[in-house]
Amino acid sequence: MRIAQIMAGAPQGGAELFFERMTIALANAGQDVLPIIRHDPGRLLRLRLAGLNPVEMRFGGPLDVFTTPKLRNVANAFGTEIAIAWMSRAAAHLPEAAWTNIGRLGGYYDLKYFKACHYLVGNTKGIVDYIVKSGMSPSRAAYLPNFVTDFAGAEAASRQELGVPEGANLMLGLGRLHAVKGFDLLIKAASLLPDDVYCVIAGDGPERGKLEALIAELGVKHRVKLLGWRHDTGALLKTADIFVSSSRHEPLGNMVLEAFSAQTPVLAAQAEGPGEVIRHGRDGVLVPLEDARMLAAGAKAMFADVTLRVRLALNARQRFESCFSQAVVTKTWLDFLSGIKI
Repeated sequence: MRIAQIMAGAPQGGAELFFERMTIALANAGQDVLPIIRHDPGRLLRLRLAGLNPVEMRFGGPLDVFTTPKLRNVANAFGTEIAIAWMSRAAAHLPEAAWTNIGRLGGYYDLKYFKACHYLVGNTKGIVDYIVKSGMSPSRAAYLPNFVTDFAGAEAASRQELGVPEGANLMLGLGRLHAVKGFDLLIKAASLLPDDVYCVIAGDGPERGKLEALIAELGVKHRVKLLGWRHDTGALLKTADIFVSSSRHEPLGNMVLEAFSAQTPVLAAQAEGPGEVIRHGRDGVLVPLEDARMLAAGAKAMFADVTLRVRLALNARQRFESCFSQAVVTKTWLDFLSGIKI
């Protein structure tokens, strides 16, 4: 198959990073893949190092009248059979064409941007339900999951370097420091737990100042630490006793899947994605949204029961291997792509 993979997003969010992984996986599976991307030196380099030859385009707003015809010309010259637009901005620039257009949704986007798409796919069943309820025929909507890096072989990060005593119970949060991620709830939960419970949060963003103030206000600076951006997610997951997803809104939550791969027990607020992925009591623990006390209670129960943590971690690893590994997900994508037609 000759597949144009189209990404207009520049920030390194979960969708953007999975776009890169999936693009490379499709190429490694023997498909002819053309990445069409917004200018991003890092993404350009990573895709070139994987043996691909990306084309950069502007992907501007409503006044950008040049990207769509340029995209049509480039895709025609490539001999495109399938074009996959990732998220709204890329889909808005899709031209009507002889090939099959697919819109890939990683969230609950307004479908007005996907008018040129013959098929819509979502990375959760909840998103697919939303697509169908919004008017797309069920025969043209599909669930195509994400895969994440497999951290099974990662070496644990040094607790000494993190400022965490070796014998402490350690909670880990990961992600951009944005209000939607609910790290204020995680910090409040940590403040309700005993002094032998530490919490580290890896990430940066606009809420950092507010979170630092909250940590000081609650008097937990000695055991709640903001690490800033890190590039050792696997190592952090391996050293943590519990990974906590405290998000108020989370369409999927790739970090839950990463924790599954690392066999790190997961405690999560029941946002959309974690609520779908995690089977409560089997491969993770779910608690209500916006409830720091219930997050604290969930963590306390998990810390008190090592057998529970081991069982959750083993089941999560099995779930990762059967549903979210690169081999399984790539096959699912290829099976879908080989069966579609305009």
